[in-house]
Amino acid sequence: MAKSMTKSAIISHLAAKTALTKKQVGGVLEHLATLAVKEAKNGFQIPDLGKLVLRNRAARMGRNPQTGEPIKIPAKRVVKFRVSKALKDAVLGKK
Repeated sequence: MAKSMTKSAIISHLAAKTALTKKQVGGVLEHLATLAVKEAKNGFQIPDLGKLVLRNRAARMGRNPQTGEPIKIPAKRVVKFRVSKALKDAVLGKK
């Protein structure tokens, strides 16, 4: 299994493909991450990549893996990333 790209590798690659410096690309990525955090509650979409959405998880019963004892897992809100159809088709191929 190949290793995933690190943040510095992504910055280097994008800087080589554009007319921007590594520092500028790093700033763009930081601002994109900040904007995603700020707008996640409204749904944050990156075209052709996917979108961040908030979902409510219902309370449920689970098990302690060490003892097998049933435990109640409370309801909570979670952030999910939904991959776009264009990206799925590009990575997996069309069916």
